Amino acid sequence: MNFQHNEDRRMLADSLNRYLSEKNSIDVRHQSAGGTFGYSKDVYAGLAELGTIGALFPEEAGGFGGTGFDVSVVFECLGRNLAVEPLLGALVVGQALIAAGTDAQRAQLEAIVAGSTVAALAHEEPGSHYELTHVSTTATKTATGTADGWVLNGAKAVVPVGDSADLLLVSARTSGNAQDADGISLFLVPGTAAGLAKRGNGRIDGGRTAELTFVNVAVGEDALLGTEGQGLAVLERISGYALLALAAESLGAMDVAKDQTLEYLRTRKQFGVPIGSFQALQHRMADLLLEVEQARSAVINAAAAIDDADRITREKALSAAKFSVGRIGTLVAEESIQMHGGIGMTWELPLSHYAKRLVMIDHQFGDEDHHLARFIALGQAATAEA
Repeated sequence: MNFQHNEDRRMLADSLNRYLSEKNSIDVRHQSAGGTFGYSKDVYAGLAELGTIGALFPEEAGGFGGTGFDVSVVFECLGRNLAVEPLLGALVVGQALIAAGTDAQRAQLEAIVAGSTVAALAHEEPGSHYELTHVSTTATKTATGTADGWVLNGAKAVVPVGDSADLLLVSARTSGNAQDADGISLFLVPGTAAGLAKRGNGRIDGGRTAELTFVNVAVGEDALLGTEGQGLAVLERISGYALLALAAESLGAMDVAKDQTLEYLRTRKQFGVPIGSFQALQHRMADLLLEVEQARSAVINAAAAIDDADRITREKALSAAKFSVGRIGTLVAEESIQMHGGIGMTWELPLSHYAKRLVMIDHQFGDEDHHLARFIALGQAATAEA
């Protein structure tokens, strides 16, 4: 089977890697990641101009890609270059608009693709521990005069670029209890909505997140995305895209960490010879190379399965990929630092920042323990159905 990307994807990857290597050097990346927005608006605008955001969506929605392999190519390049720009938010919110939006709501995708609207998903809550069904934030239907609408109350945690996003996709409960699958609805909320309080903070691996508090945040009836109370299916679908994107990003970062470690073993000398000639380090490096290829296979499998009509087949492949990169990404981070010795921990060496990103990817949209348990549960469900 041929796993090579087609010419269009190879050209996209070449253009994206070249652009980021020129515009997103490690020093520029540090400055952007620690800045006011947690990313570079100029770099993000440049990515949009290159068509990077458009590659995440199908042609009928205003993009020119949208397949699982298009998504994986883009995010693998982002991982290779440690980019902190908010393409993950663009991907998940854009896919939600495509999956459940009205024509008027889908029109907002144009600004997302152009990079003029920064979007973010506000779903996780304190204590939710990655469970999609854990939603305590409430949305109450109201009628003021002739205008119907909704009032949101609650809190969301660790929202990427939540303190500066223009558009928030917010999950809120319109019926049921905090853990019920039914009763979850999705709302499009402006980042400047009255009653929305934001507390931003920096991430350990660069960029920014925010704690959001909704106090009587009023939105119109047209803010509801999809069918009232049936938002879980959309959440699972867009989370699947996030799992694929993060797995691909992790793979890109792994490749760079692996290559930098291999080069260090070839050039660093002890006792007058390169340390890569020591058999113990050769064995560790060989194991690492095999593990990275295992991760690559998992990402390819997830990219191929993202549009599978069978839910269990699709979700098992996505959870398997996220579990794999969580385990292997942490291993690559630890082994790369170990084989670099003390220098591997220094701020000046880019490797240390790749290591931090690899570890932190494991904690986005569910860590390896969560996805191992989910994979097992999905397998049991498939067996029960059979």
